[in-house]
Amino acid sequence: MKNIVGVTLAVLLATSLVSCNPETYKKINYLQDIQGDTSMSMKVNKGIIIQPQDQLSIIVTSRDPKMAVPFNLSVSSFYTGSELSSGGGASQRITGYIVDNAGNINFPSLGTVHVSGLNRWELQELIKDQLADTGLLRDAVVTVEFLNFKISVLGEVTAPGTYSVTGDKITILQALALARDLTIYGQRDNVQVIREQNGKRQIYTLNLTNSDIFQSPGYYLQQNDVVYVTPSRVRAGQGEINENYFKSGSFWISLASISMTTINFIIALTQIGKNK
Repeated sequence: MKNIVGVTLAVLLATSLVSCNPETYKKINYLQDIQGDTSMSMKVNKGIIIQPQDQLSIIVTSRDPKMAVPFNLSVSSFYTGSELSSGGGASQRITGYIVDNAGNINFPSLGTVHVSGLNRWELQELIKDQLADTGLLRDAVVTVEFLNFKISVLGEVTAPGTYSVTGDKITILQALALARDLTIYGQRDNVQVIREQNGKRQIYTLNLTNSDIFQSPGYYLQQNDVVYVTPSRVRAGQGEINENYFKSGSFWISLASISMTTINFIIALTQIGKNK
């Protein structure tokens, strides 16, 4: 009995020491170099840059709605299986422009327009100016939106997956919030942003424990970025140990040993009961 109590106290003491270890705190706390109220300059966000295979919604309006009609794609209707069977109405969605591999779209009356490398505000001004310069529509108001702005978050996060983004801006911290934050096993100082742009794949490594992330090109995410949170060595070791352990004979020997110990314990309790 004394031995059992001693082992239990030792385990509790070791657990408390680990939980109070300042090195553990340093590994999981964000933005550790910021103390109190802090003001710092912000990196200019140029917005989401249009790339090949993007899908864009481009809407043109005017004081005279009829004048803008030729420059707008139609709104398509579609039915789901349940709607057809139940006789319900059709759903509607905006037909978008698909940016081809050369970075172009085919815009009504204007023809081929090169859009790759622009943000949505720059494209709005470009189309507005071209409509005015050609005399097609001099008071155009152009609105551009992304229809396929998505990011993926993988690795040691609570809810990995692909997320659709509304609006024009999302940061690495907001993306991790969508994935319900890192698990305790995620390396805060080794979060990677994988980006494909202009035919190249760029990988940015961010350290969430340091405020330098605000100046990183990977802080503001672009469409189709992949955020990968690297697992800690403890996590990687657990996976390897678990896989090898269950495949080895040690697991079955340990299981047999525990079973025999349990049986002997029950027999001993039974014997004590009989002696009483």
